[in-house]
Amino acid sequence: MEKVLEKMDSPEDLRRLPRELLPQLAQEVREEIIRVVSERGGHLAPSLGAVELTIALHYCFDTPRDKILWDVGHQAYAHKILTGRRDRFRTLRQRGGISGFPRRAESPYDVYDSGHSGGALPVALGMAEAKALRGEDFRVVAVIGDGTLTTGVAFEAMNCAGAWKSDLIVVLNDNEMSISKSVGALSAYLNRIMTGQWVTRFREDLKRLLHEVPGGRRLFRLMKYAEEALKGVFTPGLLFEELGFKYVGPLDGHNLYHLIETLENVKRLKGPVLLHVITKKGKGYPPAEEDPTLFHGVGKFDRSSGTFPGSGGPPTYTEVFGRTLLELASKDERIVAITAAMPLGTGLAEFAKRFPDRFFDVGIAEQAAVSLAAGLALEGLRPVVAIYSTFLQRAYDQIVQEVALQRLPVLFAVDRGGIVGEDGPTHHGLFDLSYLRSVPGMTVMAPKDEGELRQMLWTALGREDGPVALRYPRSRGVGVPLEGEPQPLEWGKGEVLREGSRLLILAIGSMVYPALEAAELLASQGLSPTVVNARFVKPLDEALVLRLARGHEALLTVEENVLEGGFGSAVLQLLEREGVLKRVKCMGAPSEFLEHGTRGELLEAYGLGPESICREALRLVG
Repeated sequence: MEKVLEKMDSPEDLRRLPRELLPQLAQEVREEIIRVVSERGGHLAPSLGAVELTIALHYCFDTPRDKILWDVGHQAYAHKILTGRRDRFRTLRQRGGISGFPRRAESPYDVYDSGHSGGALPVALGMAEAKALRGEDFRVVAVIGDGTLTTGVAFEAMNCAGAWKSDLIVVLNDNEMSISKSVGALSAYLNRIMTGQWVTRFREDLKRLLHEVPGGRRLFRLMKYAEEALKGVFTPGLLFEELGFKYVGPLDGHNLYHLIETLENVKRLKGPVLLHVITKKGKGYPPAEEDPTLFHGVGKFDRSSGTFPGSGGPPTYTEVFGRTLLELASKDERIVAITAAMPLGTGLAEFAKRFPDRFFDVGIAEQAAVSLAAGLALEGLRPVVAIYSTFLQRAYDQIVQEVALQRLPVLFAVDRGGIVGEDGPTHHGLFDLSYLRSVPGMTVMAPKDEGELRQMLWTALGREDGPVALRYPRSRGVGVPLEGEPQPLEWGKGEVLREGSRLLILAIGSMVYPALEAAELLASQGLSPTVVNARFVKPLDEALVLRLARGHEALLTVEENVLEGGFGSAVLQLLEREGVLKRVKCMGAPSEFLEHGTRGELLEAYGLGPESICREALRLVG
């Protein structure tokens, strides 16, 4: 059988395709997604669940003139394949290849760079209002997931859209609910009927007629209440109707013909509309259907069996954090854990099983997670908030106001600090040392290895005088022994790992071992530097830094963070304040949004590998 997908170079090709061939296209798109993700890794289950929806949207709307915004964007692989990137899809998430998320620089069909949940709806609202101000005629569609509805910003945007009567279509891609065939068929039938042009025109004509006759307004209100009550019984639509949206659904998100017929009707409606579709994560690939959480974001796997190759090697920092927190929680009943829809990703899945009453998952609501932690701490508990660095950015105000201002003992486990690899610019955690260091009373520390992570976690939970941020990378540990009870660290103190002369290298966190490797390279060239594991960005071990700085000709700082406001800035400010004038070089990430690629590739490309540190050191000492 001839492949339909091979003829799809743009949505224009898709819209010329006979409808009876669309199911075959959906199957071929699924096969391509499974093939590439099994070889490259990526977000499999979300994208498989949105194949029919993607085809229907591009079939019905005149993209790119009509705008489709993908919230988060990890479900947009079919969108990439159908919008001129089919031939490049095999480069997914590879350095120099296409991104795993929508990117404006990559295609005119990618309306905005997404990667965090909640953003698509308010951005789409802004575009719809701009369209109205300019008198232009195109449609704006925001595709959101059910998880998006746990973000406050989504409801804030819906509140505005309903009040302003914005011409906006929101597609709620709901993959957490099940729907039986009978209910699905009935719902699809009713929505195809109720969104038709004749019914819509009849409803508006009836409204005008009743408003012109005595008692007609009251009768229309009664009819409206009856319609809302019926929707409230059979669907969750009443909430959206009260927010000012015309609710359509729920609809079977894998029935292409029903989707297309409904979308053709919906796009003619004016004002805010919410189309509720029910989909299945991992659709079409049994292992992903059975365990959509496991196959949400994956590395390489055997697509014939759905199994993953043995990873081997040391545990990840995330795994060590999760195990250590379990140890501590079994000894201290005050310890509670909080995450924002990421229990598995943050290493808290086992904690949730062992201590369900002491585990809180707030959904995609990082602001609520931090404020919740403040309330728990005010009542004498020891909250640990585990959130990826890139997502913790969204709770900055709560960190400052609810936690730091009150000097509450909240521990922030900042996972994925630094370069994260293939997920790219929306997920790199390169700003946390800077934005956390600027908060008064905040302690910021980063371990050199997994053993020190255990020590830092142990040490931080033994103190109760303000918030602590413990920052660690997305990688495996270095293989240090983890047996026995960790020994607490001396608060605010660094350690000298290598004694030398002329050059002082101050490294923090994930950059300590590359600095030691660079020191070995330098020693082979006749320069033996001193290497310090700073441990603390704040409070900085000022006594140690000043003592060593005065005894060396030059000083080099190394961090996996942007230079503005980070660890190197802290050292420079100390030297300037104390009048210690030295030849100083600060190494870190450039002030730009870094691309995607493996973590190792990006560290070397942006000058944070051992060889790069060695070269900078030689230049510094002349």
